[in-house]
Amino acid sequence: MPTMAIDDREIHVDDEGFLTEYDEWDEDLASTLASAIGIDELTEDHWKVISFLRSDYKEKGETATLRRVATVGEIPTKQLFVLFPKKPARKMAYVAGLPKPAGCI
Repeated sequence: MPTMAIDDREIHVDDEGFLTEYDEWDEDLASTLASAIGIDELTEDHWKVISFLRSDYKEKGETATLRRVATVGEIPTKQLFVLFPKKPARKMAYVAGLPKPAGCI
């Protein structure tokens, strides 16, 4: 499995750069990943999405889709596009340290 150096540590990733080891993620890494994709600051609203994604992944074993985040996480789709512009499902999963959601291009 490939690794990538981020914040002076080796992180296991897949071919697209998504983390593959759930426990290698932390909040500092999330900020670094967010910055790498153009999100300069993670707000309370960002953390609400990230927290939902991580807890849902732990329970379900797969990354929640945009629809699931909107319905089960009760975060409006429009807000997800504001928080994670252009391809929010990919960006949310990336910052949350989770695999790319099924069906994501």
